[in-house]
Amino acid sequence: MEQGLEVALTDLQSSWNNVRHHTEEISSDRLLVRRGQAFNITLYFRKRGFQPGLDNIIFVAETGDSVYLDSEPQRQEYVVNDYGFIYQGNKNWIRPCPWNYGQFEENIIDICLELLDKSLNFQIDPATDCALRGSPVYISRVVCAMINSNDDNGVLNGNWSESYLDGINPAEWTGSVAILKQWHATGCQPVRYGQCWVFAAIMCTVMRCLGIPTRVITNFDSGHDTDGNLIIDEYYDSTGRILENKKKDTVWNFHVWNECWMARKDLPPGYGGWQVLDATPQETSNGLYCCGPASVRAIKEGEVDLNYDTAFAFSMVNADCMSWLVYGGKEQKIHRDTNTVGNFISTKSIQSDERDDITENYKYIEGSPQERLVFMRALQKLKARRSEGPHKADSQHSTAVPLNGDSPRSLHMPSLRPSDIVQVSLKFQLLDPPNMGQDIRFVLLALNMSLQFKDLKVNLSAQSLLHDGSPLPPFWQDTAFITLSSEEAKTHSCRIPYSQYSQYLSTDKLIRISALGEEKNSPEKILVDKIITLAYPGIMINVLGAAIVNQPLSIQVLFSNPLSEHVADCVLTVEGSGLFKKQQRVLIGVLKPQHRASITLETVPFKSGQRQIQANLRSNKFKDIKGYRNVYVDLRL
Repeated sequence: MEQGLEVALTDLQSSWNNVRHHTEEISSDRLLVRRGQAFNITLYFRKRGFQPGLDNIIFVAETGDSVYLDSEPQRQEYVVNDYGFIYQGNKNWIRPCPWNYGQFEENIIDICLELLDKSLNFQIDPATDCALRGSPVYISRVVCAMINSNDDNGVLNGNWSESYLDGINPAEWTGSVAILKQWHATGCQPVRYGQCWVFAAIMCTVMRCLGIPTRVITNFDSGHDTDGNLIIDEYYDSTGRILENKKKDTVWNFHVWNECWMARKDLPPGYGGWQVLDATPQETSNGLYCCGPASVRAIKEGEVDLNYDTAFAFSMVNADCMSWLVYGGKEQKIHRDTNTVGNFISTKSIQSDERDDITENYKYIEGSPQERLVFMRALQKLKARRSEGPHKADSQHSTAVPLNGDSPRSLHMPSLRPSDIVQVSLKFQLLDPPNMGQDIRFVLLALNMSLQFKDLKVNLSAQSLLHDGSPLPPFWQDTAFITLSSEEAKTHSCRIPYSQYSQYLSTDKLIRISALGEEKNSPEKILVDKIITLAYPGIMINVLGAAIVNQPLSIQVLFSNPLSEHVADCVLTVEGSGLFKKQQRVLIGVLKPQHRASITLETVPFKSGQRQIQANLRSNKFKDIKGYRNVYVDLRL
């Protein structure tokens, strides 16, 4: 009787396979393959060889293509690219923040697998958890919950308090690798601290490392609807100052989440593709702080009853804003705005440093019949499954004055009749770029669009904002008395000295200037506001000579103190996957007023191809002066 085959050795051909599966940067001696793609192994047998026709070998491998992107440029960008940009600022000043995702750096794959094993799902039922890990829907929810630490020993502690003495200010981070390695090195203790862009960046690293196409999305003027009625309630006092919201409904200046590409066999046909996942701990989903995956197409079509958390995601991009005037202990509904929430939804372009505006993926054009139809569909679906909150959303939609940039809106609209027409226009205009350390100069433009004489009193104020929309107390106020003849325009000049605003700034460097105008002997009020993001001069990075693998490379970093005062505790951090083995920290100490400085760092690149250097300068006066430089590293001379 012929003896059966006995395997003596299995050669997984890790090096050869990993190159073809684009995982060679992770390892060359461990087999790391992507599902849906062929790979080779070699079997060696004892005593005799394989005989075709006589011997049968059955090899069972369960794979799938539920995360397959058929575009090679998209695969390169959303799976392989290990650096990118996260967009911050405000809708009138969008700033790219460079980020080192570093998904192929040493030990990151093991840290990502450790993250899965530390999840509550694995701790409660390891067998079921492992059996479900082939599902991108399941795995994305697990990872989403593990990026924040609200329910478990997740990667990051969130902090929006402006007090970071026992950790790192979220604005200082420039990459994911240092955070993930710190979490691992401390026995999986949450790293302090993160905010939305840091949560999203870490999730991007983990998901790309696990082979799921992922990108980072920024939504400007992002709604946070806490009671699920698709209405963001904002409260103002008689000076136009925005008040802290008791319900915690807010419009975030910007908010950052992820999109992951996957099939959605759990949903009706047509809802696969890009899915929203938001690791920032805002609201719970099935008892855990995670959000998604919510189909982007379902969000656009108002199908808010589809899993997971689609209603919350819809409100982030397409909720309406309701303004309330607070006086004498009472609240009066005075204005409904349908256009404020969800602007310039942005992500990095494919294989380019440019910004892609993908707003049309999330919603139809604001104010169009389709957009309003979708909003009403979403609202009816929510009404069908739950009771309304204390401030009920009217089923009859009311038209509001469009808001473009800092256009005015009428607050005297209790009935919201079409005949209500704003007869006076107020608008802010900056006279200089809003640079940190300089006075802020601007004018208030007043235009009488009627044929009647107008006598106005205008209260002006300025207050700092956190990027999540939370207001800080006003630090500047002014009153203007403006008389306008028929169709006359006038300006009122304003200046806020640096010495006045510097001590009140938050890390986000956001200032909201507002004006509330009222006409003499008339109940009409006009509110206008403008959000200003103060800018720093960026860090300049020069690469001195050709970048070649395993050859020394000099990198010059030029930076300056933009302020007219001494700054202390200056620290420069520099990193870049494939260029530096770990984040470089250089203690600078004190920088004199307006002082320019430079340092030269030496490194040895260890990976070829397109790379990026990211840098950040912090001090006791500022936290996030940033810069970047793209570098192409050759294999040989």
